[in-house]
Order: sequence, then structure tokens, then C-alpha cells
Amino acid sequence: MQVTDWSDYQTFLAIARAGQLSRAALAIGVDPTTMGRRLRRLEARLGTTLFEQSREGQVMTEAGEALLASVEAMAQAAAMISANRDLDNSPRGTLRVSVSEGFGSWFLAPRLPAFAAQNPRLIVDLVANSSYLNLSKREADLGIFLSRPKAGNLVAQKLTDYTLRLYAHPDYLAEHGLPHDVADLAEGHRLVGYIPDLLYAPELGYLDEIHPGLAANVRSSSINAQHRLIANGAGIGVLPCFMGDFDRSLAAVLPAIQIKRSFWLVTHADTQRFAKIEAFASWIKTIVAQQRADLVPVAK
Repeated sequence: MQVTDWSDYQTFLAIARAGQLSRAALAIGVDPTTMGRRLRRLEARLGTTLFEQSREGQVMTEAGEALLASVEAMAQAAAMISANRDLDNSPRGTLRVSVSEGFGSWFLAPRLPAFAAQNPRLIVDLVANSSYLNLSKREADLGIFLSRPKAGNLVAQKLTDYTLRLYAHPDYLAEHGLPHDVADLAEGHRLVGYIPDLLYAPELGYLDEIHPGLAANVRSSSINAQHRLIANGAGIGVLPCFMGDFDRSLAAVLPAIQIKRSFWLVTHADTQRFAKIEAFASWIKTIVAQQRADLVPVAK
């Protein structure tokens, strides 16, 4: 199968617009002999005559008229590509990001509109669940996980540390008293936390880290549900500071007790250099650096 050079179609279009081979040659900066050769080559490949010679110049045949509409459309598309070549290099397509429910809802969601505005050709899927999508199976393009993956063709780098503390609603504390130490917490208070056998990551076992055997009385698999339980007086519970400190209805409890965790930025090795993934990775690194005081606040 023979492939026609785009320059041959450009020749045809120039002649059609100029109505004369010599004027067309001048318009696109080639000599008339080259124009004539390209035209003959195109006609030979198409097996038809595109112009008839007249006293005034070149007159399109019926076949030429039929071809003109298609070539005009091709030229318009080429012009748009050229005009938007810088935009064409910008990230595009769908970017799916898998994050933990709390980080996705409380930290990422309020800031993500800025990233979307910077990347108008991207469709951004923020998957903020009480579980993670599988990057090895390409269920997501990028993940922000609670630990470094131990298997799979994945690339991980530490994104940021973050701090968690105990919180309660003032009404609950007014009724049950403010605990003065861990012993008070263990003996005289309702605790809100995760359902142990439904933990999707061992890093979520906060209460036992505060004190061995410390267990929740009111439990949920969702950190957002735990937040609502605490905010409505169900008991004392652990929340990331980027959640608890920004809910003015809550009070910190035993603020000297701080739990440290980390987020890891994870991509697939085969796709980590994709423009959309590099764009998001660069953006989120900048954001967490700027907002470090929200993620790792100074002890009060």
C-alpha cells in the first residue's frame, strides 16, 4: 500500500486556493517544477486527474472538488494541532488516585480543585475509601498509602509524616470528666475506634499502641464515621490532627499522647513517568511541604 506524503496534499490545497500553479508555488515557498511534480505524484497515486489546465490556470475536476473538502478538514486539524502544541504536552486523560478515607476527604478534597484547574485536560478520580485499590492490577494510577508496599512492580517514596491525637466533644467531657492519664482513659470512658477484624492496615491499631489492651466500645470501619461519633458525644477517639484540629467542636484529650504515622506515595514502575502521574506527584509533594504544620502540628 502506498502512503501519500502530506506535502502532496498541501500542494493540491495550495493550487486549489490560488487557482494557478505558479501562484501556489510562490505562496508556499517552492518552485513551480516541484509543485508540478508533487501534483502529478498525487494524481498517480489516487488514479485520477485533479485539475484541468485552462488559459487562466488550473481548474479543479469533479474528483478534485470531492477531494478538496477532505483536505480542507485535514489542514484545519493540522493547524489546530500546531496552534495547541504546548497544550498537547500538558497532562490529559483520567488520573485515578487511591487514598485513605480521612486523608482523601479532609486533606486532599479541599485542595484538589486547584490541581484540577491547573490541569484542565485531566479527569481526576479521587478514590477515598476504607481500603486501597491495587496498583499492580492497574486499578489506580497512583496511591497514597499508610506503608511502603512489600510486593509488586511498584515505586514508593515517603510523602510525609502525620500526627494523631485523642479528641472528644466538650459535652461528653462535661458529663464524664476529663481523663488525667491513660489509666483514667482505660477505666472510666467510652472509646471510639476501628473494628479490629476489619482493619485494612495494621497501622490503624491506635488504641493498643496508647495502652496495651485498650479497646473501643463504639466502633466503625470508617474514620469519617468515627469522627461523627466523637463529634456527637459517643466517646473519646483517635483522629488525625488534620481532622481533629480543624473541627472546632472537638477538644483535644491528653494532648501529650501523640501517635506518629506516615503516608507513602506509590506508583507503578511502568507508568511513573507518565505526564499526568508526574504532575500529580509534583503537586502533592509541594502541598504537603506547604501544609506540614497541619499534618505534624507542634505539641500543645
